Amino acid sequence: MLEKALKGKQGYWGWLIFLLVLMGIGFLCYLYQFREGLIVTGMSRDVSWGFYIGQLTYFVGIAAGGVMVVLPYYIHDYKAFGKITILGEFLAISAVLMCFLFVFVDLGNPVRVLNVMMYPTPNSILFWDMIVLNIYMLLNLVIGWNVLTAERKNVPYQKWVKVLIYIAIPWAFSIHTVTAFLYQGLPGRHFWLTAILAARFLASAFASGPALLILICLIVRKVTNFDPGTQQIRTLGGIVAYAMILNVFFCLLELFTAFYSGIPGHQHTWVYFFAGYEGYGRFVPWMWVSAVFAFISLVLLIIPATRRNLDTLGVGCAAVIIATWIDKGLGLVVGGFIPNPFDKVTEYWPTAPEMFISVGVWATGFFVLTILYKIATSVKEEVGA
Repeated sequence: MLEKALKGKQGYWGWLIFLLVLMGIGFLCYLYQFREGLIVTGMSRDVSWGFYIGQLTYFVGIAAGGVMVVLPYYIHDYKAFGKITILGEFLAISAVLMCFLFVFVDLGNPVRVLNVMMYPTPNSILFWDMIVLNIYMLLNLVIGWNVLTAERKNVPYQKWVKVLIYIAIPWAFSIHTVTAFLYQGLPGRHFWLTAILAARFLASAFASGPALLILICLIVRKVTNFDPGTQQIRTLGGIVAYAMILNVFFCLLELFTAFYSGIPGHQHTWVYFFAGYEGYGRFVPWMWVSAVFAFISLVLLIIPATRRNLDTLGVGCAAVIIATWIDKGLGLVVGGFIPNPFDKVTEYWPTAPEMFISVGVWATGFFVLTILYKIATSVKEEVGA
C-alpha cells in the first residue's frame, strides 16, 4: 500500500514540500543547538523543563485521545466509527513520533537517549514512560496497518489483531497516566503535587485528541474524495464536549483547593498565571487567552445547535485545541517551576531556536501523518468504488 503515497495531486506534493522546508529549517536550528548547547534555549537551572517537554506532554494527550474512536468501535461495536478509526490510530502514531523527537531535542546530546535503554532503571517514571509510548506506537502501527490491509482485500482482519486491540485500549490510558506521574510525584513542586493531575491529563487528552481529529476529518472531506461522515464527526463532537466539561471542572477543583485551603505553595503558580507574582507576569495574557477560548469552546460544544453545525463545531474544536495547548503545552510544565522551592521567580520564555526546532518537529509529525492519511484515504476511496 505504500505506493499510494507516491500518487497525488499538485496540492498534496506542495504541502509535503512545504513541510520538508520547515523540517530542514528545524534541523539546521537543531545543529546550532547541538553545537552551542542548551544555553541557546530559554531554560535555566530553575526552569529545567521548557517548551520541548511541554509539547511532549501535549502530544502524549493527542495520542491517548485516539482511544475515544477506537473504544466505541471495537468494544461497543459502534459501526459508524469504522470509517474514521484508522484516522485516529494513524494520528496517534504521528503524535507519539513527535513526543520522541521532543525528548530527543530536549536532551541536548542525542547519545543520552540510549542511556534509558542501556542503563534501565525501573524505579524511574521516565523509564516506564519510554516503554508505554514505544509499545503504544507499535500497537497502533500494527493494528492500523493490518485492519486497513484487510479492508482493502475485503476480508476480516485476523483474530490476533483483536487481541492487540484489547491491549491497546487500556494502554492508551496508561501513556498519559504515566506522563502525569512524571510530574505529580515530585514533592518539591506544589503545582504538580496533586492526586487529580492524571485525571486532568486524561480529560484534556480526550478533549484535544478528538478535537484535532474532527478538524482533520473536516479537511479530509475537502481535499479528498473520502467522506469520514457527518454522523461520525457529530458524535465525536459530543465526546469532545463532555471531555472539555470535565477538563474545566477539574481545573476549578484545583483552584478551589489552592485558595480555600490557604496554602501559599499551592496558590503561587495560579497567581503568577492569572495576576502576576512579585512583578513577574509573562504568562498572564496567555493564560487568560486560554481561559477565554475554553469558555468559547464550552458554549459552542454544549449548545446542541452549534455542536451539530459542522462549521461552528470546527470553531469549537479549534478553541479546544488553543485552550488546552496553552494550558498544558505551555503553562503546566513551566508553571511547576515558578516560583522555585525558595519562593524565587526565574521566568522562562522559549527562544527563537527553540521555536524553529519545535516547528521542525511538528512538521515531521504532520509529514508522517500526511503520508499515512494519503494511504488510508486512497484505500477507503478504492474500497468505496
